[in-house]
Amino acid sequence: MVELSTPQLDIVFHALGDATRRSMLRQLSSGDRTVGELAAPYAISLAAASKHIKALEHAGLIRREVRGRTHVCRLEPGPLASAHQWLTFYERFWESRLDVLERVLREEANGNPANSKTGD
Repeated sequence: MVELSTPQLDIVFHALGDATRRSMLRQLSSGDRTVGELAAPYAISLAAASKHIKALEHAGLIRREVRGRTHVCRLEPGPLASAHQWLTFYERFWESRLDVLERVLREEANGNPANSKTGD
């Protein structure tokens, strides 16, 4: 069974809850980026970009390496795998519920109500 609530998972979902941070992760999926490169597509200051990057670091989603005066960020996929595992549990839950609903609706459409009583 998937752990329903862990502090780390809460932090990961909080970090993923922001569109700018999700976009930064998407950039990092194709390779390492500097803080400036991550900030460039947005109309935000480097200080604001740094706050987003710190949130991603806190969640363990990225790792920042200092190379001289340059800060290079790299995607860390482990926490994303944990979030995916949590989401997959609920995806299966809802798929099974929707499969039952689909079956009931098909039976009703074919004139075979699933919960009909005989003799009514």
